[in-house]
Amino acid sequence: MKISVIIPVYNGEKTIEKCLASLLKQTKKPEEVIVVDDGSGDNTAKIVTKIKGVKLIKQNHKGPASARNLGAKEAKGEILLFIDSDCILDKNWVSEMIKPFEDKEIVGVQGIYETKQKGLIARFVHLEIEDRYDRMRKFKTIDFIGSYSAGYRKRTFLEFKGFDESFPIASGEDPELSFKLSKAGYKMVLNEKAVVNHSHADTLRAYLKQKFWRAYWRVLLYRKHPGKITSESYTPQTLKFQILAFYLLLLSVVFSVPIPNVLYLSLSFLILLFLSTLPLSYKNFKKDRSVGVITPFVLTMRTVVFALGLIYGVIRI
Repeated sequence: MKISVIIPVYNGEKTIEKCLASLLKQTKKPEEVIVVDDGSGDNTAKIVTKIKGVKLIKQNHKGPASARNLGAKEAKGEILLFIDSDCILDKNWVSEMIKPFEDKEIVGVQGIYETKQKGLIARFVHLEIEDRYDRMRKFKTIDFIGSYSAGYRKRTFLEFKGFDESFPIASGEDPELSFKLSKAGYKMVLNEKAVVNHSHADTLRAYLKQKFWRAYWRVLLYRKHPGKITSESYTPQTLKFQILAFYLLLLSVVFSVPIPNVLYLSLSFLILLFLSTLPLSYKNFKKDRSVGVITPFVLTMRTVVFALGLIYGVIRI
């Protein structure tokens, strides 16, 4: 199988060189490496052109979905592998990503994140993502692939018109494609041996801002795929319960002014919200005590911000 690796990049002069260096050191060399410069205004293009064996394509700034689709159309490989420009690849990433494609029924593969960050919030984010992987491991096949470490058969990718370009930023265009493939009956799998190192949000503000906008674009994603609101292989059901508990808490607080007894109901929803954070808090505590201690508070703030992002998305989208 011929392999094409596609990397969309926008103002990535600080990360793209290290990303490509890790790609060129792979134990399994791809036949083709394509970098799509999505209208960068920095030195990204100059850096890429100096690296041998890398094809550079330029376009006006249209977002990562458009950049990936352009790279896929130009690619010559039968297998398309996607990474982000700030990822550092494990030396066996390519070989591990293509292994599942030996089964002709598999059309999509999801790799995993690791991180070397030491900050408290970054460690929390990583354990949160690890919890998502634990959920995905329970499924024989998955319906959610993130483009930071993704693989597709080119023929199927183009048949389904690639990533949805109505998502202007990295915000839901990748699960949207995997939702379509899953609905059509195609099989996708997680390969946790295909590892990329990546930097997470390292401040509480950055993390919450990220969650707000992910929630905002989830409205568009779920409008296109309403059946996935109730369940999919990546998002834990506890998050949806927490959002519901927050909405009920919010409503009960609004009605508690004319109806004093509703205050007890508000307290009940608040307790439920807190109790729902304890399983992940305990799980995190066993791996990292400091992260475990802050988990209930960060999860509560995440729930509030995510719920508000959904409301804003419903109003705007």
